Amino acid sequence: MPAPLLSESTPLLKELRRAASRGSLTSGGLAVAEGFHLLEEALRSRCDIPVVIAAESAGAVVSKHLRGLKHTRVAAVSDKTFASLAATESPQGVIALVKPPSWTLEHLVRGKPLVVVLDGVQDPGNAGAILRAAEAFGATGAAFLKRSVNPYNPKCLRASAGSLFRLPIVAGLEHALLSAALKQKEVTLFAALPRASRALAESDLKRPCAIVIGSEGHGITPALAKSATPVRIPTCGVESLNAAVAAGVLLYEAQRQRQEKPGAGVP
Repeated sequence: MPAPLLSESTPLLKELRRAASRGSLTSGGLAVAEGFHLLEEALRSRCDIPVVIAAESAGAVVSKHLRGLKHTRVAAVSDKTFASLAATESPQGVIALVKPPSWTLEHLVRGKPLVVVLDGVQDPGNAGAILRAAEAFGATGAAFLKRSVNPYNPKCLRASAGSLFRLPIVAGLEHALLSAALKQKEVTLFAALPRASRALAESDLKRPCAIVIGSEGHGITPALAKSATPVRIPTCGVESLNAAVAAGVLLYEAQRQRQEKPGAGVP
């Protein structure tokens, strides 16, 4: 006999709504991951998924995706209730509550660091796209400074397309703490500035480095900019790029340089 449907007043659903409205984890430290793609990414990343909310009409499909996981509870709701929970335009009938990995600054700067630093980036779509690019181009992690969007904002999670489940991330950092950690590990900080004298391709990104991406409206914090090496992304007809696009260009160039054959370095 199927389990009874949860009512809208159930504490679990109230907590889910609070987390979604705050753009954060639940009080139990779970990320709100809507849609089958994020469910599959969480499974592929071997994340713990304590609860999955399933619309009544999608229950069979959800069970098939979970493949009989013993430690995941499936909570069914009516299609009408699910529609009130969903944040996407075309809900798929599934929301997973996922326990993301726990990371420290040490994880970000291990090996030969390539860290992306979000300095006041507020748009969750931009932040998620930056995380996706960071994973795609081999970054060792991402640091979210204070006044940046919460990386576990559901929209950020969707824009990351699952990268948030795998890429080491530390959020809520003061820039002084991050600067001290980078200095201790001899990590060079680079910042893309439109009027920088040094072009991006002329910069040595093979060394341990961090790339700072400033806020959409105010750019990089002056105190952080003072400790960074300015580089210029060559453009035609426009002076600046969207934060996520700029991050993708910088990270791609870092990967390109790191894959060069010995002896073909930047002057």
